[in-house]
Amino acid sequence: MSDCALLPVIGGDLRVPLVMGGDARYTNLDYAASAPSLEVVAARVTEALSLYASVHRGAGYASRVSTGAYESARVVVGDFVGARPNDEVIFTRNTTDALNLLASIVPGETVVLDIEHHANLLPWVSRNEGSGNDGSGNDGSANDGSGNARVVTAADTIAETLELVRAELTRRPAALLSVTGASNVTGEILPLRELATIAHRFGTRLAVDGAQLVPHRRVNLLLEGIDYLAFSGHKIYAPFGAGVLVGRSDWLDAGAPYLLGGGAVTTVTVEKTEWRTGPARHEAGSPNVIGVVALARALEELSTLSETEWTTHEGGLRSRLLDGLQSIPGVLVHRIFDDSADSVGVVSFSVEGVDSGLLATYLSAEWGIGVRHGKFCAHPLLARLGVTGPALRASFGVGSTDADVDVLLRALVAFREVGPVASYEFVDANWTVVDDPREVPAWATAGEGAGSYGCAA
Repeated sequence: MSDCALLPVIGGDLRVPLVMGGDARYTNLDYAASAPSLEVVAARVTEALSLYASVHRGAGYASRVSTGAYESARVVVGDFVGARPNDEVIFTRNTTDALNLLASIVPGETVVLDIEHHANLLPWVSRNEGSGNDGSGNDGSANDGSGNARVVTAADTIAETLELVRAELTRRPAALLSVTGASNVTGEILPLRELATIAHRFGTRLAVDGAQLVPHRRVNLLLEGIDYLAFSGHKIYAPFGAGVLVGRSDWLDAGAPYLLGGGAVTTVTVEKTEWRTGPARHEAGSPNVIGVVALARALEELSTLSETEWTTHEGGLRSRLLDGLQSIPGVLVHRIFDDSADSVGVVSFSVEGVDSGLLATYLSAEWGIGVRHGKFCAHPLLARLGVTGPALRASFGVGSTDADVDVLLRALVAFREVGPVASYEFVDANWTVVDDPREVPAWATAGEGAGSYGCAA
């Protein structure tokens, strides 16, 4: 049972208006998109704002404190993910930014799976475009594909998929194998230690998109053989948009600087630039100090949880949701692998004959429930799952409870048995409530109705 939240989050008692009048406690089941801030993170941010200043650029007291906090955060991140002594911790904007950085310095081909989030697909396969090489090795040219990507189509089981990866690397080794740690669509976890063993046998390094895995499981680079790990602060209870790339220093120090500007250099003349090595090489400009402080504090707090209580809490919520969904006629829960044994708190599903955008709008308007709908920035995966339109995704974390799951299930049953109370219309690629009486703050009205932006289509 998960009657109580594991850790208190901001917005846990938020009340939101309903179209029928009155309000309801906001049921946040959209953790996979952006998790709410932990209360201790918000407190640390408030404290840090009073001492906020530029880092690495001043002798003033506030600058010294901010610099210390920024650099100390690298140690916190490294400890949290079991980094090796010589690994670098580089702060980025988010997971997408971190993976793009990695893609810019990989000295050779990359192998990826077709089940990836766009953040771990596009940085690799986009390098094939216009090259005349589709990444398959069958283009008939003498080009060895250096710098391009080869996509392995995952099988119906994890065991078969591992063999396909092994076969691809046997056919032609690559510099890097880049995989998701946990699917952002289904929550299924890949066996990273086994993938690392396969990759390393061929001299291939392993990179992991940890955006959905790190907020739900402890990841240890050293023990699991991961060479590079990317993840985001905003998915791990730290707002303000800091991301991280952790991994082996040799490629990072040899690769071209990701951003060109102040802080990344040792000497500059109009004829020549000498670039730094280490994290500074890729962190030009003024960094997101507050975001990094928030990220470090979130990781410190999550470190207080035991692995057992963490997995038991979220596992109970996931089982409760799956059992409930399977009891509702017409609901199809999406799954990639027949033999997946472990999953994080992410569940995607469709309801037969119902547009998921309409259902998501109904859940918000009439029940105060927040879920995600769309294709979750994973179009190839949704296509292979046979999902032609948008799907629904419910996701949860340390601030979630059984009550959150139960209200979603009640709302879905009510939709199937009674139908919506309000009237809805499809306008500008979005479902909206006809004559919606709910008010939003004046400062938040400009972007209202922009729900189709991103990966909904």
